[in-house]
Amino acid sequence: MRYASHFTRYEMTRLKDLYKSKIVPELTKEFSYKNPMAVPQMEKVIISMGVGRAAQDKKFLESAKKDLMLITGQMPVACKAKKSVSNFKVREGTETGLKVTVRGVRMYEFMDRLISLAIPRVRDFRGLNPKSFDGRGNYSMGLVEQSVFPEVNPAKIEFQQGMNITFVTTANTDEEGRKLLHLFGMPFKDLTAVNKE
Repeated sequence: MRYASHFTRYEMTRLKDLYKSKIVPELTKEFSYKNPMAVPQMEKVIISMGVGRAAQDKKFLESAKKDLMLITGQMPVACKAKKSVSNFKVREGTETGLKVTVRGVRMYEFMDRLISLAIPRVRDFRGLNPKSFDGRGNYSMGLVEQSVFPEVNPAKIEFQQGMNITFVTTANTDEEGRKLLHLFGMPFKDLTAVNKE
């Protein structure tokens, strides 16, 4: 599938070039890496949607799949419920979510659109939580609605659907992972306060 965005080939590799030209030297200087292979880098980005309504009506899953494919340029994988939950009328094996894992050029292109276009369109945005790391340099964030991505036509949205986005890095610590994403342009809030802790 072709990318849904209007980015040129140069723009799609902009973050990759930024990593090589600016981020690697800056990380090496700050953390004193002896080996270039030790410098943290992006490994993959995982975008997932929990579509609980799909348990009652498959059209919700299909609608979310279409939007996620537009956003990522890749076919989502359906996630099935591991056990039955009677309160939510969910049976084991029912498709209740979607997941896409992007790597390489597609990963950088997604990150560029997220940072440059989608996040600035979030209403009342005051910065990302700089503490949402897992202890191993990986970061997770959430978006309330898919309409912040310009690829999705608001007039054709059947229902608002949130998503979770996880940035998987090769960093060994949260500090290194936070600095890596910050240099990519992730708009964290109160970063100076975190660095003093």
